[in-house]
Amino acid sequence: MVLDQPAILELIDQLRVSVPDEVRQARRITEEAARLTERAQEEGDAVIARAQEQAARMLEERELVKMAGQRATEIIETVSREAAEIRRGADEYAAGVLIRLEGECIKALTSIKRGIDMLDERYRPPRSSAEEIAALPVGEQEAAIPGG
Repeated sequence: MVLDQPAILELIDQLRVSVPDEVRQARRITEEAARLTERAQEEGDAVIARAQEQAARMLEERELVKMAGQRATEIIETVSREAAEIRRGADEYAAGVLIRLEGECIKALTSIKRGIDMLDERYRPPRSSAEEIAALPVGEQEAAIPGG
């Protein structure tokens, strides 16, 4: 096979001229692909970071809600105990007041009864001397009898 040397040289020259353009274009494409890959990696990292932050916030909020629920339960239990103690104290105080009031009422009723008895005696028909003597204690009856 016979090769045409001038044609081959021509092809080599064309390859030399066109290959640098192709190489430059391939290099640009490779650089662009690298930039796109880097950008995609950065965006992916940012998405992952945001997701991790959101997950951490959600866990933190969940823990806060749990802690708030526990604290609310503790407060309710404490308030219930304190309310029971206050009720017990109030009941004891009320019982004391009612007992004192009962005593005062008994005193007042006794005074009322004495007043009624005094009024009854005032407006009773006068007794005879014999009735008065009979109303006296036995030892005093003899001294009250005239001439006795």
